[in-house]
Amino acid sequence: MPMTFGGKKALTLLFAGDLAVFGVALWLTLVLRYWALPPWWLLRLHLGAFSILFALWLLVFYIAGLYGKQAVLFKSALPGVILRTQLFNIVLAALLFFFLPQIGIAPKTNLGIYLVVSLALIFAWRLALFPRLTKPSARDGAALVGSGPEVEELIAEVNGNPRYHLEFRVCVEPHTLVRGGWDEFVEKLAASGSSLLVVDTENDAVRALLPRIYELTFVKHRCQFVDLNRMYEEVFDRVPLSLLRYEWFLQNITPVEVSLYSLCKRLIDIVGAVAMGAVVLVVVPFVYIAMRLEGPGPLFITQERLGEGRSHMRVYKFRSMRFNNARSGDWVGEEKENSITRVGNILRKTSLDEFPQFINILRGELSLIGPRNDIEGLGLRLADVIPYYNARYAVKPGITGWAQINQQYEPGHLSPQSVEETKMRLAYDFYYIKNHSLALDLVIALKTAKRMFFRVSSW
Repeated sequence: MPMTFGGKKALTLLFAGDLAVFGVALWLTLVLRYWALPPWWLLRLHLGAFSILFALWLLVFYIAGLYGKQAVLFKSALPGVILRTQLFNIVLAALLFFFLPQIGIAPKTNLGIYLVVSLALIFAWRLALFPRLTKPSARDGAALVGSGPEVEELIAEVNGNPRYHLEFRVCVEPHTLVRGGWDEFVEKLAASGSSLLVVDTENDAVRALLPRIYELTFVKHRCQFVDLNRMYEEVFDRVPLSLLRYEWFLQNITPVEVSLYSLCKRLIDIVGAVAMGAVVLVVVPFVYIAMRLEGPGPLFITQERLGEGRSHMRVYKFRSMRFNNARSGDWVGEEKENSITRVGNILRKTSLDEFPQFINILRGELSLIGPRNDIEGLGLRLADVIPYYNARYAVKPGITGWAQINQQYEPGHLSPQSVEETKMRLAYDFYYIKNHSLALDLVIALKTAKRMFFRVSSW
């Protein structure tokens, strides 16, 4: 099935276009700088130096989210993201030329000209040309068989955005087809020109329809079949919680075994933990002085949290609240007598409050990347009210994860503060547990770096 938001071809085109824009901007910069067509030797000299920058700039674009689905589907926040990202890229270039004088050129004036030229070309490419090249001239028709809030969410998302290459023209609940509406449904498929059939195969009512769906899609080839769970995951990068059954967990979540992935992940964890420990040693004096200026209280806190397989572990953090709520079964927002300190607010926004957990990583209790673990009391409470919640402990928890780089919390919240926000986090956690790999871990690491250091977009 082609990707519903334009596909890998669109993202490949976007990447190639950015690279071409960088090259053309350099050529135009030399033309404007010397008021003549640049000779080959001059162009080659600059290309040799700028090719390193092009690779770094593309990496920064990726970290900034400019190769994600949002960059293809939405344009409202794109100008600001591009502006801040390209300004950062120019600063990065200036630093590179300053610290590596052996490059052989000192393009102070060129960098200034390049900033203006590249911004103009990137804006023209990203906001004007690329949307025209990738916007579908006509949307493919699709039909959907399913019910529930996630189904309604999927329909609203796809049909409400013309950037998707399909639209749902026929939507029916499974029980209406079981009661005798199958023939009418097939007629609607033909009349609407729907060539894709999306079905919630986990729905109990659908099971009775599977022979007919099989005949329609695989025997008569009237339309292409796609599982609803798969499309939902593709569009939202999370799993649809209300559509899950026990079979899903048995099929997609298996005990962690020793493998090349687990060995590489452990090696990366150790290297990352050593780096985090070094950062802690550097910032401890400054954090201590800042806390003493603000008021009394310990520098570090310990919390009893749940680990892999719901094992118990004690984690270490810089204190970010007035007092430690290590045994709390509530969220921060529910505790009026406790609050985040000013120093703690900075620590949380930069994620420095998590760095003392390098000790837990070295012990093998935590990973750099994985589902965030809960304070013990809160985790037990959530397991009582959210179905399948304990399944998130099937893998080793992490300091950052898929949910942390994707979920948008309520204003003022730095973590889930309600059951509904926690359910959304759980949907992202299950997506990670199902699809975890070194490639996905790399994506999470890069986007976490964006949130910590760059903060160049709200995506």
